[in-house]
Amino acid sequence: MGRSRRTIPEELLLLALDPATGTTAQPQSLDLGLAGAQLVELALAGRIAPDGDRIAVVMPRPTGDPTLDSALELLRRRGSPVRAVHWIGGPRLGLRQTYLSHLERCGMVHAVAGQMCGVLPTTRYQATETAISREIRSRLDSAIRTGVPPDPRTAALAALAHAVGLGKHLYPGNEGRSSRSRLRDLIRHDPMGGLVAHAVMDVQNGVAAQPRRSAAPAGPTGPGGRQPARAVADPDRIPMQPRRGSMARAVAH
Repeated sequence: MGRSRRTIPEELLLLALDPATGTTAQPQSLDLGLAGAQLVELALAGRIAPDGDRIAVVMPRPTGDPTLDSALELLRRRGSPVRAVHWIGGPRLGLRQTYLSHLERCGMVHAVAGQMCGVLPTTRYQATETAISREIRSRLDSAIRTGVPPDPRTAALAALAHAVGLGKHLYPGNEGRSSRSRLRDLIRHDPMGGLVAHAVMDVQNGVAAQPRRSAAPAGPTGPGGRQPARAVADPDRIPMQPRRGSMARAVAH
């Protein structure tokens, strides 16, 4: 993978940076989103592929990106496909800082030292290449406004932005409600992004330890022959496209 193109984790982080405060929106969920964005980027590079709700390495060859290759090697060492929620919910200490430092080295942000309450040292990051941030935002805006199916990278970025809660940061207030809804719906165009976005939300909701439940059996199971109550669909859940086959086998990149 060449470095002429920004990765999805980098773009997600740039979207989350507040230009006024130099802080990142939704910092806790953003860490999960960055781990998920790595999976999407590796899938687009042909290194991994979905296997149901699991992730399988299909080509262990390095991409040339040190941070992505570290994640790829960890996945390879697992030996067998790993559930996306377990991967995203695992310890990812320092991942956000790793990407912030990388963006600083690339000249896309610069660090601003400060203090909290006049005592505790803090570091904020201001975007220096504002044209890059505007271009990323413009891609999302265009997909939302036109309704034209976006490319897989933009669709996955939109899904992750929704999953980590950036919708209200990007499109605030009542006037942004329809844009937030369309941001969520862009996931329909990228199944891998949908798998990862659902995993990010599952980790936040504390359901990473349990596999997805199948439909309730047809026969009566409760008193009086009643079926147990079914969960009400969450309107903020991202609809996913049905998968074709057990695994999309990647070809050499």
